[in-house]
Amino acid sequence: MKTAYFLTALFLVGAFSISNAQSLKTAEEYNNRGLEKQGRGDIDGAIADYTSAVSLKAKAGTLATAYNNRANARMSKNDFDGAIADYGKAIELQPADEENYYNRGVALMAKGDNDAAIADFSKALEISPHLAPAFNNRGNARKAKGDVEGAIADYSKALEQNPKYAEAFYNRGVAFQGKENFDAAIKDYSSALELAPKFTDAYVNRGQAKQSLRDFDGAIADYNAALQLKSDDAGTYFARATAREAKDDLNGALADYSKTIELDPNSAQAYANRAAIETLQGKGAQADQDFEKAFKIDPSLKAQFKEFLEKRRRAKSPSRLLKGSFL
Repeated sequence: MKTAYFLTALFLVGAFSISNAQSLKTAEEYNNRGLEKQGRGDIDGAIADYTSAVSLKAKAGTLATAYNNRANARMSKNDFDGAIADYGKAIELQPADEENYYNRGVALMAKGDNDAAIADFSKALEISPHLAPAFNNRGNARKAKGDVEGAIADYSKALEQNPKYAEAFYNRGVAFQGKENFDAAIKDYSSALELAPKFTDAYVNRGQAKQSLRDFDGAIADYNAALQLKSDDAGTYFARATAREAKDDLNGALADYSKTIELDPNSAQAYANRAAIETLQGKGAQADQDFEKAFKIDPSLKAQFKEFLEKRRRAKSPSRLLKGSFL
């Protein structure tokens, strides 16, 4: 799920620099210095300045902007409750500003309150019916509640407003993939990649959708593209390993499971799958070690591999085991 913030961080009296030593008198000045601090990564200092801004007498719009900026700063610290409270203050001061509802919706969704988030995104859309990010994020909230059809409808509305919205294509692709409509998912991921060629997750998900359709070469090509963009992602190596297994490229799969374990030493499934391949290749001692590590990390895997291990025990040679029986 991809979420876009509005992050309405506004200078109120022009983009000029205010030194820390300068005496500040107005809410506008505190707000502007807070923004400068936030831009430098001094989030706590920014929050302190926004707090000074909202403590002073000022016009409603000025105070609403300071509350909104403080909320954005709190969001960057994962202080969702504080952000929600501040967006609420901004809404009280400017009830016709769709961005405050939108931003509070994002904070509510981050907290897991999807019903309230949907209500805020809907309110933002009442005020501004063409707000594509509100449709997109309402779709995310609906999907999180299990309303996949409602999510797809919202992603489609987002794309009606902005046909070049890569994240909406991606999110709709995820929803289609969840419904096992892999062709539609692949089409949406491809649209996302046309708009954002470095969209790593879109390559990975498109690869998984292709793999579900048994297009293993296409899947591997997508995983390769993803790894060119992000070479340290254990999940992508694991996915490529399973595609290589499906093509009976056991050496390639073994290498990818090993890389998965290197990047994520707690990947029990990677240890177990590597152990199964080692069994097929006659590397019994190494397989025993990997199975032991896998079951220590995740004892539930014993049930998954029970049949394979029983076949291994009865087999006179590894070649008599059914390849792929552990997938």
